[in-house]
Amino acid sequence: MTTSTVERPSVCPLDCPDTCSLTVTVDAGRITKIRGSRANPYTAGVLCAKVPESYPEFVHGPGRLVTPLRRAGAKGEGRFERISWDEALDLIHARFTSVIAQHGAQAIMPLNYAGPHGTLAGGSMDLRFFHRLGATLLDRPPLCGGIRSEAWAGTYGAAAPGIPPEQMEHSKLIVAWGYNVTWSGLHMTPVMDRARRDGAKLVVVDPKRTKIAERADLHLPVKPGTDVVLAWAIAAELERRGGIDRAFVERHVGGYEEFMTLARPWTLAAAARECGLREAAIQQFADWFRTISPAAIAVGNGIERNQNGGSGVRAVFALPALAGKFGVRGGGLINGARGAFPKTPAKLTRPDLVPKGTRTVNIVDVGRHLTDLSLAPPLKAIFVYNHNPLVVHPDQNRMRRGLAREDLFVVGCDVVMTDSLAYADVVLPACSHFEHDDLFAAYGTHWLQRAEPVIRPQGQALPNTEIFRRLAARFGFDGPEFTASDAQLMDDAIDGSDPRLGGVQPSRIPVDAALLMKFDGAEANLFTNVFPKTKSGKVELASPYLEEKFGARLPSYRPFTSSYPLILITPASDRRTTSTFGGCTANAETPPLEIHPDDAKKRGLSNGMRVRVWNDLGEVRLPVRVTDAVPPGVVCSLKGAWMKTSDNGQTVSALAPAHHADICGGACYNDTRVEVAPA
Repeated sequence: MTTSTVERPSVCPLDCPDTCSLTVTVDAGRITKIRGSRANPYTAGVLCAKVPESYPEFVHGPGRLVTPLRRAGAKGEGRFERISWDEALDLIHARFTSVIAQHGAQAIMPLNYAGPHGTLAGGSMDLRFFHRLGATLLDRPPLCGGIRSEAWAGTYGAAAPGIPPEQMEHSKLIVAWGYNVTWSGLHMTPVMDRARRDGAKLVVVDPKRTKIAERADLHLPVKPGTDVVLAWAIAAELERRGGIDRAFVERHVGGYEEFMTLARPWTLAAAARECGLREAAIQQFADWFRTISPAAIAVGNGIERNQNGGSGVRAVFALPALAGKFGVRGGGLINGARGAFPKTPAKLTRPDLVPKGTRTVNIVDVGRHLTDLSLAPPLKAIFVYNHNPLVVHPDQNRMRRGLAREDLFVVGCDVVMTDSLAYADVVLPACSHFEHDDLFAAYGTHWLQRAEPVIRPQGQALPNTEIFRRLAARFGFDGPEFTASDAQLMDDAIDGSDPRLGGVQPSRIPVDAALLMKFDGAEANLFTNVFPKTKSGKVELASPYLEEKFGARLPSYRPFTSSYPLILITPASDRRTTSTFGGCTANAETPPLEIHPDDAKKRGLSNGMRVRVWNDLGEVRLPVRVTDAVPPGVVCSLKGAWMKTSDNGQTVSALAPAHHADICGGACYNDTRVEVAPA
């Protein structure tokens, strides 16, 4: 190291369950190296390839935004001219004020999602600003993760955490259901490996033979959208074989008979036909789940991405309760990690500032609302931040038409120039998480961490919190809630008086250590030191909460029909996190389309050939990879690629439908049906 080189602690903010601790090497104000640190014992110094390979370019590369910009060309053309911060804020104020005068404040809407997972950058001062402004509220969770969260809330209660992933080391049966842990939640893999060295069996339920599936004792390549049928069949087989823990069910489970009435018709043979599985494989899974304890199930977001998503998640969540797998170390569900933290969201985001009667828009429906001017009042201004909607949202071509409206004032704020920001009228440069303070409560583990800046803000970039403080001041919002410092916001985000923090204020958590959320001095363990937080205090297989909120007291199953013969799945990439890093040089290649040899032969396809993948919504041209890693009838291409990888300005999101799942109004990417032919 030179005398100008220093190493500083940090935290990874990416949309991943693990939230790794980092050691960042800085030389002359530039990040030159990133490696994992052991400040977080769970991530233990191990990083995925994405962070060290792509982050330095993300922060310092040619795409980095370092000054405010004003559009100088046609929308989508990407031509801008530099302006000052004062000019940018004045322009936003003038246009927002004009929209409010003509259409009311609800004609303005934030369009934000999960770019950074820091508590402050992800949603704090920004939401206070939009709440006070009276803008349309955005229901963000339905795009991803919301279905699983609502299913958990309806079954176990939102404030009840499952077991932390570390406990899986003590499991004798591990089930990864719709959870590609080698790419999303990497640190679960070594925990699984340690358990398997001690004799545990691993079952993977996933349409694709992922890397973790290749290592499993049993892989069930379930047909997308039929997970609820598979879980029902397992439940019914447990009952037929005497595998229901009657004492546990009697004491701790509500809605057993209603749930089982739906499950019983699904014999193993019927489920095998519907799910595209071998009957013997389902039988093996059922036998292991009935006889092996401790057993732990980790449910990923892959299971929720279809119209039966909520039902599938709920039916899987039911299995440990039916078989009495709780109350032992390494037994139960590795879900509900958000319930481990004493969060105080109302104090942080101030929903009390929202005017009564303000409408809420589902994020999945934004493209439709931007192109349907019958919405009253119409959307006339949007503020895009922490998000790349053109790449991420379903029905990409409709979203593009909406963003291209000349009468729509678009403000964009990001670290780099994205495909979506090319449609903005004003672009604001945001700090990367390496340039500001933040607090990180993981959504897959029970560790709380804090980070400080490791470098100065690049150019004129500002943290999200400061951007919205300045906007609030420009609009005359001068209450103390709009001048709060980042430290005050951290203390507003988490209840510092809660015993889980051990007397440490959130804003003073050491940056070189992670704080484990404990319950009565120990790791969370459902039915030992934590219990369901439903109204009944029981596991609710028939959910009054979900009935009231979504009309879904019980899980259900609706077969999906289409004239297009192939199911397209678009899982996470090992190169990108959603679309983050899609602008980096290393991610300029077009992701291939994987197709089973039988489907390839029918269509005259061979490895390396370029193909058309299309349906009524759009068309994508991809190189083809023939492989039996996907089952017949299923094709796969990784999500998050940017437009530069496409020769016709469309990516796989152009093919995804925008209808809703059974709960939460969730997105249904895995309901995409397509045809494939040589390009």
